[in-house]
Amino acid sequence: MRTDLFVDGTWSAGSAGSFDVLDPSSAARIAAVARAGLDDLDRAITAAHTAQPLWAATAPRERSELLRRAFEGMIARRDEIAALIVREMGKSQADALAEVTYAAEFLRWFAEEAVRIDGELRVAPSGANRILTFRRPVGVALLLTPWNFPAAMATRKIGPALAAGCTVVLKPAEDTPLTALLLAEIFANAGIPDGVVNVLTTDQPGELVTAALADPRVRKLSFTGSTQVGRVLLGQAAAHVVNCSMELGGNAPFLVLDDADVDAAVAGAMLAKMRNYGQACTAANRFIVDSSVVSEFTSKLVDAMASVPSAPLVNSRAVDGVAGRVDSSGGRVLLGGKRESGPGFHYPPTVVTDVPYDSVLAREEVFGPVATILTVPDADAAVALANSTEMGLVAYVYTQDLGRGLRISERLEAGMVGLNRGLVSDPAAPFGGVKESGLGREGGYEGIQEYLETMYVATSW
Repeated sequence: MRTDLFVDGTWSAGSAGSFDVLDPSSAARIAAVARAGLDDLDRAITAAHTAQPLWAATAPRERSELLRRAFEGMIARRDEIAALIVREMGKSQADALAEVTYAAEFLRWFAEEAVRIDGELRVAPSGANRILTFRRPVGVALLLTPWNFPAAMATRKIGPALAAGCTVVLKPAEDTPLTALLLAEIFANAGIPDGVVNVLTTDQPGELVTAALADPRVRKLSFTGSTQVGRVLLGQAAAHVVNCSMELGGNAPFLVLDDADVDAAVAGAMLAKMRNYGQACTAANRFIVDSSVVSEFTSKLVDAMASVPSAPLVNSRAVDGVAGRVDSSGGRVLLGGKRESGPGFHYPPTVVTDVPYDSVLAREEVFGPVATILTVPDADAAVALANSTEMGLVAYVYTQDLGRGLRISERLEAGMVGLNRGLVSDPAAPFGGVKESGLGREGGYEGIQEYLETMYVATSW
């Protein structure tokens, strides 16, 4: 198990001591991990900045092959990576294995995109001049990843950055740093040159990130996390006009229309709500159900939720946050709703109905296994309620009329819509939100564009 910092191809202790990583299922200590200090940050940025010109000049095919080797390395160590995710994040074995496969696919996808970076030659409207454009890497990228998908959120950023020709400094979440360090080892074993991928771990990120964004050598910030923290980072990045990509909070509505197949909707709801035990930005938070089917949907959802084994949340703060929202919801708890005793950080699958539209459960993202049911009289009311939030990451719609579903989808203020599907994530699809749910896209053809800039050369012949 790697516990040191990874900078410029070498492992080293942190200059600011160490911090403990806990097992969420028992609260037991797993390991003491190096805490990076400002000296370590300077070393990492220096390494990335020094490696940047050579990596940018590396042939796209070579960058592609190295990413492909990293993909193969992840697949070869799939069980090992999944076991580590289970230990430090509390994810089920099945979910952890699925995450590793999903995470590795970002490396394969962007290995293929690395050789498709193009430019254009156009003729000016006057016919007198030529407009030549080409794409080049932004530069050193600071990558800040969350704890809920410790492998996938790292590869979703590292993959396109490396494919584009950028070098990176990755700071993983303090709750799940071990997975990121294992990934650093896999990248090194794949032959990624020293300084191209650097990993700094810390449980005191504020000072480190502020200093990084003030360093003129850092030209890109990619952050996945809460909208509240995202606002702060955008303010800091603005001082040096740092290129930013933000995947922020969600409060996903799940619309069940009057003509929905209720059994299919419940199956989709379980996938949308309980993937990763509700600890996902794409998790369905507000089940907005037509009054004509709400009784049937509620009954079947309660039965489905009751069959889910209890699992841990990531830490005690997460339990406090979920419990506080349920306790103050003003709704009627049909299932769960009480903290579980014993070691670890547990909260049971919970269903709450008769929730006021202005309840905290309806207004704020709940990062846990809580399904909030809101009743509406018709589809127009469902759309209005779905859009009545500053968030706009993902939405879900269930209806047996495809045309109606597409029309409803066009009216929703969200970056992604699951139409009769409870899962939207795919490495080949653009992931991201609108409004205060973020800026930019990750994955898909769009993902690599976040790490490229366009240069225009005016010429004629």
